Amino acid sequence: MANRLADATSPYLLQHQHNPVDWWQWSPEAFEEARRRDVPVLISVGYAACHWCHVMAHESFEDEAIARLMNDGFVAIKVDREERPDVDAVYMTATQAMTGQGGWPMTVFATPGGDPFFCGTYYPKPHFARLLESVGEAWRDKRDDVVKQGAAVVQAIGGAQLVGGPTAPISADLLTAGVTALLKDQDRTYGGFGGAPKFPPHMNLLFLLRHHQRTGSAEVLEVVREAAERMGRGGIYDQLAGGFARYSVDAHWTVPHFEKMLYDNALLLRAYTQLWRLTGDPFARRIADETAAFLLRDLGTPAGGLASALDADADGVEGLTYAWTPAQLTEVLGPEDGAWAADLFRVTAQGTFEHGSSVLVLARDIDAAEPSLVTRWSGVRAKLLAARATRPQPARDDKVVASWNGLAVTALAEHGTLTGSADSREAAVAIADVLATRHLVDGRLRRVSRDGVVGEPVGVLDDYGCVAEAFLAVHQLTADGRWLTLARDLLDVALAHFPTGDGGFYDTADDAERLVTRPADPTDNATPSGLSALCAALITYAALSGETAYREAADAALERVAPLIAGHPRFAGYSAAVAEAALAGPYEIAIAVAPAGTSSEHAPTTAVPAAADPAARALIEAAHRHAPPGAVIVVGEPDRPGVPLLAGRPLIGGAPTAYVCRGFVCDRPVTDPEELVARLRN
Repeated sequence: MANRLADATSPYLLQHQHNPVDWWQWSPEAFEEARRRDVPVLISVGYAACHWCHVMAHESFEDEAIARLMNDGFVAIKVDREERPDVDAVYMTATQAMTGQGGWPMTVFATPGGDPFFCGTYYPKPHFARLLESVGEAWRDKRDDVVKQGAAVVQAIGGAQLVGGPTAPISADLLTAGVTALLKDQDRTYGGFGGAPKFPPHMNLLFLLRHHQRTGSAEVLEVVREAAERMGRGGIYDQLAGGFARYSVDAHWTVPHFEKMLYDNALLLRAYTQLWRLTGDPFARRIADETAAFLLRDLGTPAGGLASALDADADGVEGLTYAWTPAQLTEVLGPEDGAWAADLFRVTAQGTFEHGSSVLVLARDIDAAEPSLVTRWSGVRAKLLAARATRPQPARDDKVVASWNGLAVTALAEHGTLTGSADSREAAVAIADVLATRHLVDGRLRRVSRDGVVGEPVGVLDDYGCVAEAFLAVHQLTADGRWLTLARDLLDVALAHFPTGDGGFYDTADDAERLVTRPADPTDNATPSGLSALCAALITYAALSGETAYREAADAALERVAPLIAGHPRFAGYSAAVAEAALAGPYEIAIAVAPAGTSSEHAPTTAVPAAADPAARALIEAAHRHAPPGAVIVVGEPDRPGVPLLAGRPLIGGAPTAYVCRGFVCDRPVTDPEELVARLRN
């Protein structure tokens, strides 16, 4: 037995390096070994923060008898779905087609050619042992049937993608239809959409916020407020340290699945920041600030970039770090504050979680409370957090994923710009620099890095889209032309290597490793699809550069997902948000200011160039607070090198001047903030 995972870059694979299973990493050599031995391939797909992956590992992969069955009858391949989303996508489509559902761990039996013929997810140890024996017998005794089954599955999943399907133009009516369909699925009791398990609908919230801003719909804004408040006060949100868990196991957001993912928190940071921008709600601002702090404090890595996730388990027990009993509160806080905290956080003798413990929720509106109560709440939080730090802590998956870090850069740039947070602004630039210098290799993106070393897996479409969008956000943050150029280079690669030929995009490049099918999934699930992320970047780049070919490519791709937006908006939230920006223009706003001084405060890599000038600051703030959906905003001196939006945009009468354009058609420049606001509202 020679487990081959010790030199993996994936923390998930490294978790399995001491299993008695003869694991292979995904490689041509593994499939060649299956051909040589004339045995099927067993592909096990999961990720480091996955609770049921850990359970199956402990029950089966650490068991000598199970390992012997696997080693004798199969070539076993372990795959990190976050490192190889292309492999995951292909076999998840097969699993869903064969079983009607999917999830992780994913267990796939395939021919030595990679054709899946039997798929499932988690199997308890006795079932898994019988399955291994049954599949082995079928391979020996009914080989022809097994091979035909695999070929049929490949043919079925090859036609399951949205390539050559129906199209529709993006229109106000289509987006209204999407909103109507989405609101039919609203949970009017507890907020959000659908029932248990309930996932944070971050991309749909972004869509609804943009729709509200474009249409003025009060109903739509209230739907966002309700969901945001229920989540932010629920157990899915860490009431002590900030940050959101992956999902709630119940419909009322009380008990989470405790893993915390980078992508969820990045997207929710955007949603809460935008909600605060549009409403001034101090609750939304607090959740945004705490989520940004969580990203930088708990997911920041020493080599730069943000880690992927915090585990659901600590010492093999789910929720061990986070749950409390009344007695534990009293032990930390004393009788008086302990009772007060139990009431505030709804910690009861019966408990809401396991063994009489409770997940903390916020039962009172602390954001509107009198200062003395806020002070008391802050003190209680600090003491409980300090006590919690002495408990076993969840493991951290510290690989840096390009697309997820791209999502975080965009969110931090928006948060830093709108709130003035220097930490968020500086982090956005620093993480973008990691992506530009470490993940870009010979002009192509790599998917992951760890400990400062880039991995081998190549970037997929969502990496190109999310990272390009991030670079464009940093271009707007800094008025540095480098980021616009880098974004264009990524978009050019995507347009050259990923198109389907009918306006859509595959998830893998034309020169990437050939799998049994080439995935092209346009749906937004836990993260934006590659197509929707790329469309966001294409539209933003066109608005910033004036190069209309990029906009035309985005419009064609959005037409391919338009039926999905209208009919199944829960799975097209990011596409719909991008479509709102496209329908709004998006607006192009250039604010010309006097050249900045030489102090570090005005350095182009850290902040808006003229923030110290009160007149400029008022104009900049008006633009950012009232910009229409998806607007691009650049601030800098006229004709700043590498910044097309500032070309030929002089100051009027020596005063900071705003230029507002839509579709590259510009209004008369303005110097008065109130006039700018009126212009943007119209």
